[in-house]
Amino acid sequence: MNQEIIVPSFISYTVGILVLFCGVHLNRRFKILRSYNIPEAVSGGLIAGVCLFLIYIIFDMKFTYELDTRDKLLVYFFTAIGLNARFSDLLKGGRSLFKLLILTIVFIILQNTVGISFAHMMDIHPNIGVLVGSASLIGGHGTAIAWAPVIENLGVHNAMEIGTASATLGLVVASLVGGPIANYLLKRFNLKTTVQTGTNKKPAVVGISHHKEKDETINYLNIMAVLLTLHVCIIIGYIANTSLTSMGIKLPLFLTCLFTAIIFSNTIPHIFKKMHWPARTSALALVSDFSLNLFLAMSLMSMQLWTIGNLAGPLLLILLAQTIAACLFVIFILFPIMNKDYQSAVLSSGFAGFVLGATPTAIANMTAVTKSHGRAPMAFLILPLVSAFFVDIINSIIIKFALSF
Repeated sequence: MNQEIIVPSFISYTVGILVLFCGVHLNRRFKILRSYNIPEAVSGGLIAGVCLFLIYIIFDMKFTYELDTRDKLLVYFFTAIGLNARFSDLLKGGRSLFKLLILTIVFIILQNTVGISFAHMMDIHPNIGVLVGSASLIGGHGTAIAWAPVIENLGVHNAMEIGTASATLGLVVASLVGGPIANYLLKRFNLKTTVQTGTNKKPAVVGISHHKEKDETINYLNIMAVLLTLHVCIIIGYIANTSLTSMGIKLPLFLTCLFTAIIFSNTIPHIFKKMHWPARTSALALVSDFSLNLFLAMSLMSMQLWTIGNLAGPLLLILLAQTIAACLFVIFILFPIMNKDYQSAVLSSGFAGFVLGATPTAIANMTAVTKSHGRAPMAFLILPLVSAFFVDIINSIIIKFALSF
């Protein structure tokens, strides 16, 4: 019987930083990782996850990380996204947002169709196809765990194990396919950003650009100003979230913080015009970059890859089919419909990360691309709104229909 070691939250946080540094070193050392826009957090996180797996196999020891700090980093990141959002951008992106929402709905249906079809072909329970479809891939671990008892009642006795293993493997695949997809599209269509960076220009909305920014100095004062602003938005977002929960409306905390930050960022600077507001500053980009990359590094390093051993050959084949379907959909349907430009290429890398993994994976994929090739603010604006808000409701409806069908 294996021995389980619980790693406290603070130590998990420290290990996450070490893992991120490992990823930075790997990306600097191996050009192929940079060429295919593999995020630094993914490089380090996957190595750490594999090491955890080897310890489990060789020494029969299971490490479980406490991830309270990681979850707080996600709230920081999405609040920073909200601070950078402008109503004028939302209005400009309204049509793109609608198109992306429709494409997401179509893909959820496609993902479940692929899962159910392959389940029938391999003569396994068709509801496994739903589980290794949008329940665990677009839905991630949370949705897979939520639907597992329902699917178990419908005849799939190991639904929890299948769902969590599928979501884990999906996260790995999502981290690896987004960058290469963007790289292919950028080279195939010779695409470049139309948003200027450099001297006297605003820094990247998310992530510190490789271009040198000479117009703004990052010091402890503007970092403190960013943290204070984020904390105020998070506190009010938490109060709003608690109030909505008491009324029976359950939303993720990061979502109410995101909307709080959007409202504040589009009102306070206009009311108090002399106030220095940290939206779209290098200091905010630095905090955002740190939060996202450390969140993803901690997510990947804590993966219990031995759970994937529960996936038999047929289920791995379904996941392979889902990956191929996602790549083909992104390249031949989403990219052309979303205008076939640089923003669409960046969005494509994020969409692949989102439909196979999770929203943070999608943002990390897009950040890796924009660091090398330039800003794509619209992509960073519309994808989180679809993936973090609309998709959970729509996915639940489609899963329910697919199971009854």
